[in-house]
Amino acid sequence: VTIAAEIGGIAVQCDVSSADSGTAALADVTAKLGEPRILVNCAGIAIGVKTIGKDGPHPLDQYRKVIEVNLIGTFNMIRLVAERASKLDPLQGGERGVIVNTASVAAYDGQIGQAAYAASKGGVVGMTLPVARDLARSGIRVCTIAPGIFKTPMMAGMPQEVQDSLGAAVPFPSRLGEPSEYAALALHIIENQMLNGETIRLDGAIRMAPK
Repeated sequence: VTIAAEIGGIAVQCDVSSADSGTAALADVTAKLGEPRILVNCAGIAIGVKTIGKDGPHPLDQYRKVIEVNLIGTFNMIRLVAERASKLDPLQGGERGVIVNTASVAAYDGQIGQAAYAASKGGVVGMTLPVARDLARSGIRVCTIAPGIFKTPMMAGMPQEVQDSLGAAVPFPSRLGEPSEYAALALHIIENQMLNGETIRLDGAIRMAPK
């Protein structure tokens, strides 16, 4: 809420995996800020569960939850925002909107225990081009960012020595990614009309080890 206020925005609670919740959140945003032309999909969850563990096979409900939030939730917000943006007057070059999704390097280099997470992010990567093609006639571009190891609230909860170790594994620059670097790429995607249907790795050249 504080950050939203600082940038002249609003904070809205939303379960992205729910059609009703997504619709209600979008209606709230539209009523207060106007029709959206830009969507940055960032909601996501992660778990570390092996396919077969000490307690038996991977719980299916946990796997399903990750897919629902990370993949279905991403598509849910895409379809809702795109439907509204498609009805807006076109801007320069015929563009009506831009959608930036968030995947992960786990889509390519999933580690042990990341079957659900990697599948969900791989799905986001996989649908980027076909959704961009779907929305091309409406003048809406779609790109995806696949971040490496970044400073996130989840990462901030880890001991500093763990954070330092993770950062050292990045070839160059050997550190954790900054949120501002993600934001800079998202902004560039929004401003560059020729970027469409593409997934961009933002990872300092890291390729994740099995564990």
